[in-house]
Amino acid sequence: MAPEISAFEARRRANVANNEKLLKESQDLAAKIQRAAKPAPKPATAPRKRKAPTEPVQKTRVMPTRQSARLSGAEPVVDAVRIKGEDLGGWEPTPKRTRTTGDLNLSKLAIEGTRWANGGDNSAFASFAHGAQPGVRTFTDDDIKDTSDEKLADLRKSMNDLELYDGWQPNDIKLTTERIYAMAFHPIKEKPLIFAGDKKGIVGVFDASQEKPNYDDDDEDAEIPLPKVSAFEMHTATISSIITPQCDHNSVISASYDSTIRCLDLPTQVSSQVWQPEDESEDLKITCVDMSPEQKDVLVFSTMYGSLGRVDRRAAGSKADLWDLTDNKIGGFSLHPLLPHLVATASLDRTLKIWDLRMIRGAGDARRPALLGEHTSRLSVSHAAWGRGGRIATSSYDDTVKIYDMSDAAKWKPGRDLDGDVMEPAHSVRHNNQTGRWVTILKPKWQGNPADGVEKFTIANMNRFVDVYDGDGKQLAQLEGEGITAVPAVTEFHPTHNWVAGGTGSGKLCLWM
Repeated sequence: MAPEISAFEARRRANVANNEKLLKESQDLAAKIQRAAKPAPKPATAPRKRKAPTEPVQKTRVMPTRQSARLSGAEPVVDAVRIKGEDLGGWEPTPKRTRTTGDLNLSKLAIEGTRWANGGDNSAFASFAHGAQPGVRTFTDDDIKDTSDEKLADLRKSMNDLELYDGWQPNDIKLTTERIYAMAFHPIKEKPLIFAGDKKGIVGVFDASQEKPNYDDDDEDAEIPLPKVSAFEMHTATISSIITPQCDHNSVISASYDSTIRCLDLPTQVSSQVWQPEDESEDLKITCVDMSPEQKDVLVFSTMYGSLGRVDRRAAGSKADLWDLTDNKIGGFSLHPLLPHLVATASLDRTLKIWDLRMIRGAGDARRPALLGEHTSRLSVSHAAWGRGGRIATSSYDDTVKIYDMSDAAKWKPGRDLDGDVMEPAHSVRHNNQTGRWVTILKPKWQGNPADGVEKFTIANMNRFVDVYDGDGKQLAQLEGEGITAVPAVTEFHPTHNWVAGGTGSGKLCLWM
């Protein structure tokens, strides 16, 4: 007599039998599909007759005429990857937004909910940037202690004493909805007023002098009020550059990938259009804009197509001179603060170039400013910042920050060619510039008119700090603080005070004072 099996064993055997039945049915079905998909044999055909050989025809190669990417209608090259035309695995790009024209009243542009909700932080992605080690310092207190130069040691100590703004945590100060691409301090000395532009064309404004919240350490459940942040949709695409002229405290100038330059008048709160292409269908994607205190009505801008433009706001219709300088993207440029006819451009073609706007040479499409000199790096150059003392600081994807000494530029004759020694960097500092996909490109920014008389600039550190260097490439400080969860990639110095701001990929603000 067979032993009696339990209910569990009976259920297990039934499942095994059912699985075997399903497996056999699926194998039979697969065999039927394979037989049905087998193509029928092709009918036999008569062999094709071979054609008699003909005399070979000598091919002539026609070389195309060199033409700029903008005029040829090609798409701009950004970090060696074309914006369009790539196989993106079924990804559909968002519809292009039409650029905004004419004057805009900020009261009608204010975005609902100026106190941003905490969220959208993509700091987790930033951790995957090449070589980044979040929280690992590359400049420590030992570097300050080991400084033999007493003046340099005092300067390093004073800069490292800057503290993170204590009103709110960085994650609570959300200036924009998307990644910050451009920042600027207002030149006013009485209070820190910061402007930031993001990927969607929104300008956020934060006044750090506003009343700070009173924290109750005993009440852990108490809700902390968020800071007051004003935000306005000024452009329809990425805001690539914001400048607050020291010669005009009432204006804030912004440039965008929507091919427009706008000027916000603070007293009237009206954003006026300064320039856009005459052909509304032309897409130039402005990458940077600059102006000199010596010529406050003249704006110079660069484009993703490798061209440089100059527009005089006093001219009727604000028509721009546009020169094609290279076939590659000009990621950043700057004017000499005291000699506005000198321009330093940084390009995807791996070069820093110096141009003289006093001499425009050539005709037609070849018409452009005189090229004075150039220096080639191993990889693309992201930005060229010209300081008040005459030095140029560049950041490059070869992981260097280079400093060029152009302090005798006032002696240069129009159109003169600079020799190789002048175009060689005076200092080269190792610096991780591998931002990857989720972090805005790192760019050096000089202090416009430092009250302490020390020429210095800031640049973000991929380990979530902000580095400060002097004109000789000596590091003065590495700014840090609790609550910084992403790289403050976009940095800015207040023109006179030692106040430093950094903007993150989620629109948050880090402020040191």
